[in-house]
Amino acid sequence: MNSKPIFWNRCFTSEGQNTNIMLKRSTMIYTELSPNPNSMKFVLNYELVPEGLSFDYTSMNAALAEEKASPLAADCFQFPFVNRVFIASNFITITKDDDTLWENVLGDFKQFLKIYFDEEHPVFATKTIEKNTLIVDSNDTESVAKIKATLDQYVRPAVESDGGAINFSSYDEESGEVVVSLQGSCSGCPSATVTLKDGIERMLKTMVPGVKTVVAEVL
Repeated sequence: MNSKPIFWNRCFTSEGQNTNIMLKRSTMIYTELSPNPNSMKFVLNYELVPEGLSFDYTSMNAALAEEKASPLAADCFQFPFVNRVFIASNFITITKDDDTLWENVLGDFKQFLKIYFDEEHPVFATKTIEKNTLIVDSNDTESVAKIKATLDQYVRPAVESDGGAINFSSYDEESGEVVVSLQGSCSGCPSATVTLKDGIERMLKTMVPGVKTVVAEVL
């Protein structure tokens, strides 16, 4: 993805000489509904984390955990309606509680995000980047490599467009069971089971000999 957009803010003396040049990021945010009615996707005009990586926070404690602390997620949880914060690529997916209507909170929350990023507050406390579970490595069997490649090429883009993410967890060669984890808007989504069985499972069974079933890991 392209580098972060910036604009120039120049200060001049009375003689017209440039005395200060400051780079400032200009943030644009638009929202997208997801298949999960409680989840809203906030899309930015620049990348937050490398493509293929994602960070899922289910509580304030998770957002403060040292191994992947996120000041952004922690601040999001200050809003009482926020139940889950998911960060990936160039978007943030917020999952709210059942009692709150998006129309009552969307404007204020979107403004909070814009100010947060315009003032360049950190997304993460450290540069902790989790391993992309869809990257094929030398220790993978032929079947696992095919599963990862299929998920990365065909499934991940569609899941991310809905404000979620998919990660590979394991594959049992004997039983033919593939275990994946669904995050973001996909977690708890009413249509996730249909997507898993009618979409992901059918595709993997067709493209990877030996795959018999796909199940979602409970996180």
